[in-house]
Amino acid sequence: MGNTIVIGVSGGSASGKTTVANRIKESFMDNVELLSQDFYYLPYDNLTFEERVKLNYDHPNALDTQRLIDDISWLKEGKAINRPVYSYTEYTRLSETVLVKPSKVIIVEGFMIFENVKLRQLMDIKIFVDTDADERLIRRIERDVKERGRTLESVINQYITTVKPMHDQFVEPYKKYADLIIPRGGLNEIAIDMLIHKIKSIVEG
Repeated sequence: MGNTIVIGVSGGSASGKTTVANRIKESFMDNVELLSQDFYYLPYDNLTFEERVKLNYDHPNALDTQRLIDDISWLKEGKAINRPVYSYTEYTRLSETVLVKPSKVIIVEGFMIFENVKLRQLMDIKIFVDTDADERLIRRIERDVKERGRTLESVINQYITTVKPMHDQFVEPYKKYADLIIPRGGLNEIAIDMLIHKIKSIVEG
């Protein structure tokens, strides 16, 4: 599939990356596949649950980036992949996988996807979703408590000890590689509509 377009959507934790990625996905129906960097956390099966909870999941070393690179490369060559499944409640990768077929548009979504040079080079369009830190923290608290079974104390502690310092080191500095920066994330209808129009012109051209 030589005309495959790979779109990278990055930004801080709870910035609205998934919302932007899903808006793109909805516009292309059956011609798009979405790969989240979160699927590619390492399993750490050798550690206990208590030990896994204490790990720094906001550092590049927590991710199986090479597998993500390989999977994108396979999809660009027109070959299907079996992407991993990660459990936020168990802090580990599950045994099952999900079949992902090649498509005209591949969206890669994740907060550290611009940090790795080889991964970045696979992307045809790079988008950074830029949202204020205080708003991202509020969204993260709501999401992790409601959807991932975390306590308020654990979410705030993780934000202070790893999320913010790792964001400053591995996310924010790589914003410079973005082709398009979208302020306010999923709320920026004009930017998203312009982006979708641009992608369609490339795919149809």
